[in-house]
Amino acid sequence: MSNPHSPLRLNVGFIVHQTIGFSHDFDFDLREVRLPPDLQLNNLVGTARFTRTPQGLLAQVKMHAVVQAECARCLTPFTQPLDIDVSELYAFSNRTVTDSGLILPEEGYIDLEPLVREYMLLDVPINPLCGPDCKGLCPVCGENLNETTCHHEDDVVDPRLAALKALLEK
Repeated sequence: MSNPHSPLRLNVGFIVHQTIGFSHDFDFDLREVRLPPDLQLNNLVGTARFTRTPQGLLAQVKMHAVVQAECARCLTPFTQPLDIDVSELYAFSNRTVTDSGLILPEEGYIDLEPLVREYMLLDVPINPLCGPDCKGLCPVCGENLNETTCHHEDDVVDPRLAALKALLEK
């Protein structure tokens, strides 16, 4: 069931009665959008264009947002940009439905929340980095190497292996 108060729920019923090729743009500029259960998008901007086709309504969605993330190397919180560019067909009937399985609801409202959530999550990197040159954490003391330089011995040996190291030195 779609959320009737969602800012991503759009009335597209009037487009159904237009001629083939008719388009209408819905612009978005939202400061904050929560997509249940676990996605908080900030500064969501973009456009959803719906075009009447013989089979249904073609949705072309281009959006940009940011999410709060944690760097996989240094564990510092940072803002991760996300961008989606999606085209999906909301079919008039089961006969013209595509692989995505989207059918235009009878009441003429399309809720883009599930679609935007899915594609935004796909754009989140598996290992987000605060920057391409992130140095990560010191393996000895755990300090953030982007903020400080550690002066540890480069060749720290586990005391349990010290006897083996002594044999190699002979």
